[in-house]
Amino acid sequence: MNQVYRDYLFGKHFLVRNEAEAEAHTLETLFSLANLLNIRIVSGSELVTDEMISYAARMIGQHVPQPFYRGFPDTVRELSPDKLLFDQLVHYTVTYGFGDFSEAGHSLFEREFERIAFKENAAIKEFSVITEEDAVKRIAEAVGEMLQGSRPLSEGQFAVVKSYIGEYGYKVTSCASKNTALRLLVALRDMQFVRFLSLADAVKVADEINYVFYGKTDVRDMNWKNRDRRFLAAVIDALLAGNTSGYRDCFEKKALWSGILHHLHYRAKTEEGREFVNAMRGRANNSVYSAFEREMSGGNIREALRVLKEGKGSGAVLRNLDYILSRCESEEQRREVVGEIDANNGIVLLQLLVKYTNAAKHEAGELRSFRFTRHNLLAVHNEQPEEAEHRKTYLSKETNAWLAAVICDKITEHFGGRLGKVYIDPSMKETALPIQENASFSGFGVMAKGSRLPLDLSRKVRAFTYWEKVNDIDLSMFGINREGKRIEFSWRTMAGQQSSAVMFSGDQTSGYEGGSEYFDVDIEKFRKLYPDIRYVIFCDNVYSGTNFSNCFCKAGYMIRDRKSTGKVFEPKTVQTSFLVNCESTFAYLFGIDLVDEKFVWLNLSNQGRSTVAGTNSMDFLLDCFDTTSIINMYSFFELLASEVTNDPSEAEMLVSDTLPEDGRPVIRSFDFEKIMKYMQ
Repeated sequence: MNQVYRDYLFGKHFLVRNEAEAEAHTLETLFSLANLLNIRIVSGSELVTDEMISYAARMIGQHVPQPFYRGFPDTVRELSPDKLLFDQLVHYTVTYGFGDFSEAGHSLFEREFERIAFKENAAIKEFSVITEEDAVKRIAEAVGEMLQGSRPLSEGQFAVVKSYIGEYGYKVTSCASKNTALRLLVALRDMQFVRFLSLADAVKVADEINYVFYGKTDVRDMNWKNRDRRFLAAVIDALLAGNTSGYRDCFEKKALWSGILHHLHYRAKTEEGREFVNAMRGRANNSVYSAFEREMSGGNIREALRVLKEGKGSGAVLRNLDYILSRCESEEQRREVVGEIDANNGIVLLQLLVKYTNAAKHEAGELRSFRFTRHNLLAVHNEQPEEAEHRKTYLSKETNAWLAAVICDKITEHFGGRLGKVYIDPSMKETALPIQENASFSGFGVMAKGSRLPLDLSRKVRAFTYWEKVNDIDLSMFGINREGKRIEFSWRTMAGQQSSAVMFSGDQTSGYEGGSEYFDVDIEKFRKLYPDIRYVIFCDNVYSGTNFSNCFCKAGYMIRDRKSTGKVFEPKTVQTSFLVNCESTFAYLFGIDLVDEKFVWLNLSNQGRSTVAGTNSMDFLLDCFDTTSIINMYSFFELLASEVTNDPSEAEMLVSDTLPEDGRPVIRSFDFEKIMKYMQ
């Protein structure tokens, strides 16, 4: 079976029987999975095969390279700050001074040590074993759900869809997300996806080609090969031939169109095509937004709404809601605008609920952070004082709170009572909805951004990252207080910060053949040592400057006892292990809420080219820590249910990570595709 499918299903807690390697020693395999990895097979135990041991070990972590301090954390505790600093300076001199990256560096002062056998309790990981036939059915179902989703796919999801279409010749009959359609069009060079796009989307197709094949983020900078020019020209021809709504939307990016047509040496084949080319090269601008802006400038809010809704659809009203409301001069006008909100766009309503609830926490004059995704990477723009002086939108805290309440009513109108009797595990109150996960990583144990897991103060968190095919990746940790001020724990600071509360395994800078770094955090001791710190955030960055996609890097965390036993990397204790494979050098991994004693998922790949952590603002991440207080899996399915039951045996649907499949629909916290189907 295609490895992409197996890896995807492993993240859903399924092991697939490989018939080509079906040597089976059932009892021995079940014992090894439990003893080595704490994996318990809850169904399909008769299908296990020997190779599942090595496969599961690879997915969770096997042959993980040793860190700089091989005896971490015991041998680190014994070294003074001077020795810790000297160790690193010698290592930096060898690697970056003499250019010797031939082997992983280690301490000069570290004593000989002998590890105690692993003696800690660890959480059980429950898995099911399925046949390849069942696996293909599950993949087919997931692909269908992904194509029905209106939101962009993550890299992991997209890989599954692309592989399935290519391998099985799957004919796509619907594709709700234009982002997904154009990515598949470019990746597969399959013209069947043109019918899901409009003529205006050809600019986005050009942008995708420019980024994927030429590594450029500015579509105005084009220097393409002839085959790519011919392909885009064919796409434009097909879109012109199938165009039913005219080309008015293309005026919004008229200058880009003119440049693209010039680069392609495009020659229209029809009279309609020539008319379009002349319009893009002419001086007139007949876009909907031009007409909308004229009405807004004249104070004609009602007419501006009509122009926007008729020309761009009700979704455009939502996208421009802040701007329109900030121009309203009366309560009556504001209510009229809000009345135009389409209650049928469920996912956008959920996004707006989170947005306006968070905005209501801030004063209108505060500098803002703008977040958006492009090419499946998070981009953040922090407003500057001079920009704030020329704002076109200004909504008060009270207006944002009022909007959040209105949106909440719209959500109830849209989703209320769609399902029958539902059982919802109480733990789902801390599980976030996958509202926007296209910039996230996928893998074992991954949850939606903002999800929270309880932390036992008698245990410690060991964050990890390990890598190959690049010399230097850095794991960093930042403490943030209630005012947003930071304290950095990284290779730059840890020589003088090692303590029983937080320990670092050392900065490995020569790990091309394999390197690793760890942070140990004792939550209880950390809170006492740093009483002003509210949140902790972990980051990964490639100091070597190459993208994560060009090397191999995994990250995750373990829950360990205070007493150090076993190896530095103990697969039994791994709670999550995911592949960091974004087209950037920086990623936000996860965080800890020290007051609520919760582990919080961040899981975001950043568009920035930072090779050193701590150079960018992290304030925008703090909203992620409160996501589940706004909307969560429990409150969402509670809204969908006509009745919520406390007895799973009475339910028509189960929302739980622990109850077994028994023929009834079951929704797990990691079933993003199924959850999205209900969010549509």
